[in-house]
Amino acid sequence: MKYNNIVSGRFISRPNRFIANVEINGKTEICHVKNTGRCKELLTPDAAVYLEISDNPARKTKFDLIAVQKGDLLINMDSAAPNKAAAEYLRKRFGRNAYIQPEYTYGSSRIDFYVESNDEKWLIEVKGVTLEEQGKALFPDAPTLRGVKHINELINAARNGYKACLLFIIQMKGVTSFSPNDNTHPEFGQALRNAAKQGVLIKAVDCIVTPDSMTADSEVEIKLYKDP
Repeated sequence: MKYNNIVSGRFISRPNRFIANVEINGKTEICHVKNTGRCKELLTPDAAVYLEISDNPARKTKFDLIAVQKGDLLINMDSAAPNKAAAEYLRKRFGRNAYIQPEYTYGSSRIDFYVESNDEKWLIEVKGVTLEEQGKALFPDAPTLRGVKHINELINAARNGYKACLLFIIQMKGVTSFSPNDNTHPEFGQALRNAAKQGVLIKAVDCIVTPDSMTADSEVEIKLYKDP
């Protein structure tokens, strides 16, 4: 997936979860943050950030904050990007003849993708990952009851004959593994481990990230349990 009209800037502050103050070409600009998560470990004072210039003249904010530099890692933090990258990844994974439908209603949830391929029916939920600690990717960065609900829907789908998959799109390159963030939301970790036992495929894929693109790349090792 590609962005248009990218500029660089320097993060100053985040008054609320929707906007940030960023210095661009020596001028302070109010920018839309395309991620309502906490992202405190990313949006630190003076962090290098990348923004897309909006082509909508009616918007209150001209810029969308989409990526941030964290040490050696360039991390995409656009919450809409994982599904776009996943759509490209799934098309490559299943082939051009597969039927792929986004936003599929199953039970009381809307699952990100429904796929039909080789007489198999897949339900695939996508989660974007921006949290990295000591080279490891973690999810979630805040408690997510919605995430637990989606896991339970996938477990139910697996019991009813679907192929079910929870696909974590890691919005960076350079991590060595993926794990549930039990310190932040132990219930999510418990639900994820239960899903794996119930036949739900757990997969994590990292991404090649540039200031103006993000492309799903390689599978990353899944570690559902803490190292002893």
